[in-house]
This record gives sequence, structure tokens and C-alpha cells, in this order.
Amino acid sequence: MLDVIVPMLSLIALEIILGIDNIIFISILADKLPESQQKKLRYWGIGLAMVMRLLLLGIISWILKLDQTLFTLAGKDFSGKGLILIAGGLFLVYKSTKEIYHKTEAAADKPKQEEKISFSKLLSEVIILDLVFSIDSIITAVGMVQQLWIMYTAVVVTVLIMLIASKPISEFIRLHPSFKILALSFLMMIGVSLLAEGLHFEIPKGYIYFSMAFAFLVDIIQMKTVKKA
Repeated sequence: MLDVIVPMLSLIALEIILGIDNIIFISILADKLPESQQKKLRYWGIGLAMVMRLLLLGIISWILKLDQTLFTLAGKDFSGKGLILIAGGLFLVYKSTKEIYHKTEAAADKPKQEEKISFSKLLSEVIILDLVFSIDSIITAVGMVQQLWIMYTAVVVTVLIMLIASKPISEFIRLHPSFKILALSFLMMIGVSLLAEGLHFEIPKGYIYFSMAFAFLVDIIQMKTVKKA
């Protein structure tokens, strides 16, 4: 029994860590929509993430082939997973940079204008990142456990936790603009990490999440200090 519980809990914990990036991205995009549609985008985005993960688990043999070399360029091997990570990393860096510029420089240069953004456009952006994070998540799961039912259970439990956590995270980011910039910076860092992984430059995940936790703690302390002043 212990041989099942320990791998499952370890996989759930890892999937939650990987899913936090997904929640932050969806929350920031949802904030652009009217309040009546924000919950819908969060649920659709996280729900589609679960569907993608379950479908990818169903075609696990194809997923495993994504780690095989497709071609070699400049002495570097490129696999299907690597190309997906590179594309996803570039997209994440581009979106994060654009959002940071929009909320800082662009806002200062001209009066704020109401920008009409369609639900379908934002959902398509969420789907792109869902795919990238799902591929990474499933390959990680395959490397940790052998039993397919444990992977399915871990994915379902993780998505349920993400659904519960999505609203509080979204509200927190909305109420504290400084944390929105910090969250975008986190996403930019994750994008760089995905790019590096796709190009075979391994950045230890522990360094990334420690720096994110440290920056978050500093921002919390600064927020408390400003309130007291």
C-alpha cells in the first residue's frame, strides 16, 4: 500500500507545483474580461488542461516518442518535446513582456482605453499554454511512476485542487497590482526555463521556485511595510 501512496502523493505535489504557473497565466488573462466571464475562462482553461492531460495519458506511447531525437542542428539534438517547449517558452516570454509593458510604460504614455478582448481569443492563448504545460507534466509523470491509474488519479486530484485555488489566486493578483507584475515576471522566468530545457540547458527547478518564493516573500514584507506607513 505504501508503494502506491508515496508515489501518488509525490506526483500530486509535483503536478500542483507545475500547475501553479498555469493558474497564474489563466488568472492574469481572465482579469481582462468582464467579471461575469472571468470564472468561465478559469474553469474552461483548467478543465481543458485536465482533458489534455487525460488524452495525452491515453496515447502515452506517442508521448514517450516525443523525447526521441527528430533532427540535429549545430550539434544539438531536437525532439518533439524540445520543439514544443521552445515554442511555449517563446510564447510565454512574449506574452509576459507584452503584459508588463502594457501595465507600465504603455499606461504611462497614454490614457487608459477600454480594449475589447474576446473570450475566444483569450481561450485560444490558454489552450496553447495548456498544451505546453500538459506535455511537460505527462512526461514528468511517466518518469516518476509506472502505473497508468496512478497518473490518472494524480491528474484528476491536481486539477480539482487547481479549480479550488484558481479563484483565491485570481482575486489576490487582482487586488494587489504589484503582485501582478511579480507574477508576470515569474511567468517570464518560466518561459526562459522552458526555452533552456528545449535547448538542453538544464536549469534546476529548485533554483527557480526558491527565487520565486523569495521574491514573493519580499513583496509581502514590502506590502506590510507600506500599509503601516
